[in-house]
Amino acid sequence: MPRNKDLKRLVRARMTRTGEAYTAALAHIPSKPGTPKPSEAATVSLPAAASATAAGPPDYAAVAGMSDVTLKARTGCTWEKWVYALDRRGAASLSHGEIAALVSEKYRIDGWWSQMVTVGYERIKGLRARGQRRDGTYEAARSRTFGVPVTTLFDAWADANVRKRWLDSAAVKVRTATSPKSMRLGWSDGSIVAVGFMSKGRGKSSVSLAHTKLPDRESVDRFKKYWSERLDALGDVLPDSGRS
Repeated sequence: MPRNKDLKRLVRARMTRTGEAYTAALAHIPSKPGTPKPSEAATVSLPAAASATAAGPPDYAAVAGMSDVTLKARTGCTWEKWVYALDRRGAASLSHGEIAALVSEKYRIDGWWSQMVTVGYERIKGLRARGQRRDGTYEAARSRTFGVPVTTLFDAWADANVRKRWLDSAAVKVRTATSPKSMRLGWSDGSIVAVGFMSKGRGKSSVSLAHTKLPDRESVDRFKKYWSERLDALGDVLPDSGRS
């Protein structure tokens, strides 16, 4: 079996490559014949908390794909606290819908952010890779900050007359909208776009979107490029908009 520091290096390299949680990545590192599997050895030799400490603090935010600062601002908790809370309720064995319902109903988190917490938790627990959903389909994510109030940004998506100036209205239908927080769009190919809006102070706001139910990674690359271009076009439509 690799020496301790070599084992950590191999595990962290796999975490970076696959997006798996530390324990999930550890289970895939081969051991010498007759020795326990890494996951078994970790369980036998150290309590879970001590094992995590020995490996160094996990970078949950990097695996989840969202910073602790943003998450705490919108949900009141960092990734570490969310993982602790959801683990206590056995969320790793639940379906995506059940985890999202738990976050929404038990912890009173709005629909968009309950989805973000759920997706991040699933990535941290090794239940899905970055860009992939639990059902095997893929999603493309994009975000952008603009120099306008969040209500103005939301209206640019919700108002059909404004929306058609930067987005092909023939391809999209608004399914649900909660002003000025979230929106779900139905795409012409059957895919779904989940959109969340966030105020970032007076005269500044951001939009984050996830284009879901995509069939493959090629579609992810195509729609990432598409949404980058559309968000550029949105910035040209918004009044006196700065963007970042």
